[in-house]
Amino acid sequence: MKNESLLRILIEKSPDRIPPQNTNATDDAEINYRVQLYDEVLGYSYNGDGRRIRKGTLIDTGNTQLIFAPESKYELLFGKSGEVYQRLLVAKAMTAAFSRSFIFSREFLSELRGQDNDDPEFTFNRNILERMVQYGNIELFVIGTDNSGMISMNALPLAFKYRHGNSGAVGNAMIPLNGPSEISDDAYTIINDVVEDMNIVLTQIVPGLTISVQDLGPTLLKSGAKGHMIQLMADKNSKKIPLKYESEGIKKIISVLQLFIVMYNNASITVAIDELDSGIFEYLLGELLRILSEKGKGQMIFTSHNLRSLETLDRGFIAFTTINPDNRYLRLTNIKSNNNLRDFYFRDIVLGEQSEEVYESTNNAEIVMPRSHSHSERRVR
Repeated sequence: MKNESLLRILIEKSPDRIPPQNTNATDDAEINYRVQLYDEVLGYSYNGDGRRIRKGTLIDTGNTQLIFAPESKYELLFGKSGEVYQRLLVAKAMTAAFSRSFIFSREFLSELRGQDNDDPEFTFNRNILERMVQYGNIELFVIGTDNSGMISMNALPLAFKYRHGNSGAVGNAMIPLNGPSEISDDAYTIINDVVEDMNIVLTQIVPGLTISVQDLGPTLLKSGAKGHMIQLMADKNSKKIPLKYESEGIKKIISVLQLFIVMYNNASITVAIDELDSGIFEYLLGELLRILSEKGKGQMIFTSHNLRSLETLDRGFIAFTTINPDNRYLRLTNIKSNNNLRDFYFRDIVLGEQSEEVYESTNNAEIVMPRSHSHSERRVR
């Protein structure tokens, strides 16, 4: 069985015309902008169970005259009820106003799940949407730069997805590192399982290093439920120290390592990380990327300022940013098989041989450093 889904959502910068509260709206007021989603398109192809469907569109919200096109798909999923149509019309307007997806909004999915329809075609198409929802909720992980900010403030944002027997857990846990922290009994069990899972790999990445959960005793949470006081520890060379004393790079790796393990073993997992290289030792970064790209079953998307990835990843995996906002990304051309991509990139910065500039050159002559006052200069008081 083979199936393929295509999801396209266009994003643009849109003026936010709603003035702040308690201020006067004037023509001279500064215009704020927000991200706006529009023209969502969901399509799929299918080949299995003796059935073959060529790639086609299931939902296209770009038609302003309809809730979505094709009209035949709308009637298959929602029928011809005028009440349902009106509720979806309101939902479409509300999601647009608040920059939310319409297809995956709670309002849209609630209407879909509320349909009483035994038609196999309805079930087949609804299941495609439900599978996409499942993917977004438990198989797609997006790690932003705020994670690095939390680590700098001595908190560990621990992202995880794991299975233990017939049960499992997906989510994020924010664990303070400055001192002991309170967690529930359930969270205590999950964190211990995640740490045990990570240690198998962590000790190979950083030889001899493991982490542990130091249980400082039972406590009562604000809700009255039973919990634990814990502190995360780093164990190395037969010594235990609080994890807060480890480098930011080590803490960054620990915060996402469980996701790397899941992505390495599962083809359905996608992990997206902004500024992956932040704080991580350059050579170690390269080795992690090499292993994940060569043997990982899932997909990882990341941004980086560190050029080490150019020496460890296949060039087909890499896109470069440009200085043209209307053509922001490109793949370098005219690269020979024996070219070092890092050296080639530096050469292109100087020579500008690509269709777009990848770097805005600095004019060294215009860089003026402030001079310190000499003792002979007259001081004015």
